[in-house]
Amino acid sequence: MTALRHDGRMRRDPEAFADQELELLYIAGRLEEAQDLESLLDQAGLDYVIRVEHYRSGIIFASTRAGAFFYVRPDAAGRAREVLTGRGYRVQESSP
Repeated sequence: MTALRHDGRMRRDPEAFADQELELLYIAGRLEEAQDLESLLDQAGLDYVIRVEHYRSGIIFASTRAGAFFYVRPDAAGRAREVLTGRGYRVQESSP
């Protein structure tokens, strides 16, 4: 695990994991939700990457929206899922 940076944030640039596969942990659709997730992951000392990506939402009135996609390394995914589910978030299931 990488040590905390001086500002206490564990968020990393995608280039930091350029040679590694990352697992999708969560898709935050609102800024407040994304900020809460950042805080939880920072407090847990877990490295993560956020990418703004598009996703489809809705069935009858489907639309394309932008969201904050949270990614973690596979070896940290289990712990990250525990942290978020412990706070009531429904996380993305791990890939087989």
